[in-house]
Amino acid sequence: MKDTLTDIALPVAAIALSLVLFGGFVWFAGVSPVDVWVLLFKGAFGDWFSWQNTLQRAAPLMLTALCVAIPARAGLVIIGGEGAMVLGGLACAALPYVITPPANILGTALVCAAGAVAGALWIMLAGFLRQFRGINETISSLLLAYVAVGLFKHWVEGPLRDPASLNKPSTLALNEGLRIGGIAGSDIHWGLVLGIVACLALGVWLKWTASGFAVRVVGGNPRTAQLVGLPASRLVLLACAVGGACAGLAGAVEVAAVHTSANASLIAGYGYAGILVAFIARHNPLAVIPVAILFGGFGAAGSLLQRRLGLPDASVMVLQGMAFVLILASEALRDVDWKAFWARLAKGAGPSGAQVSMGDKIA
Repeated sequence: MKDTLTDIALPVAAIALSLVLFGGFVWFAGVSPVDVWVLLFKGAFGDWFSWQNTLQRAAPLMLTALCVAIPARAGLVIIGGEGAMVLGGLACAALPYVITPPANILGTALVCAAGAVAGALWIMLAGFLRQFRGINETISSLLLAYVAVGLFKHWVEGPLRDPASLNKPSTLALNEGLRIGGIAGSDIHWGLVLGIVACLALGVWLKWTASGFAVRVVGGNPRTAQLVGLPASRLVLLACAVGGACAGLAGAVEVAAVHTSANASLIAGYGYAGILVAFIARHNPLAVIPVAILFGGFGAAGSLLQRRLGLPDASVMVLQGMAFVLILASEALRDVDWKAFWARLAKGAGPSGAQVSMGDKIA
């Protein structure tokens, strides 16, 4: 129970402190922090229109966060979800160039599956390089993301370009029957449901299945996994494939539900924002859902800050950056025995003694 409260309290405190720091940041720009805080939450959750924008942005965040969270449970730090996402969107838009999917729900499933497969293969490449070539997966996945963006631009602006797209190169638009519509006529598309289902399913998989438990063992104690004979490399590749498939599906959903074609608008930074969501959720697929909604709301409020207060639309990126730094810092405090720390100070142990105590606890 205590660990659960800590898991909740530290991220909440980090987000609250980031909002305070962000208020100070805009205050130096001559804007009232209170006005910024009010508009942030009004733009995210103030009315039905705001909720639609928030939930529309939350859908890809959930899926790209899983691209970080699932490999993390196997002991990997994958930050290249942006690459898997853009290639997933490209594969979704490119499939009709190769075959003619039926213009119904089966065809929609096929183009989305193409995106998931592309994302899975791309992130598996980072896992393969780590397991069989000893290349750090954090660096390789980040560099692969840049490679993926380059490939995306090459195909969209070259072989797959729609001749009718003049100012903004894009692929041919998906057939109307292949697109993902809104829920009950709203702007909230069914990709949100896919994201929630993916989070719930993977949460159950990790906690209640033998393969999910094996992935957690590999990530938590590789030595134990080796002693009991678990196929560590295979499980790592499985975790990378699952995470990459989620990011690829995010790209496919953005194409099929929002943009209708693959174009530069798909490179919106959802893959990088998903890193923040995953870390705040502590790589728990179930916790990804509310965190993605919160940060989807912050993203949706960016335009309101620009219209009402004259702040740049990208100012919310500063807020996200502050939150990320504070979340990382809070992890260092997670295992500190604060009761013993304050007791030591009260006994006059002095700063050096207190620092040694904290270091010992963190280690």
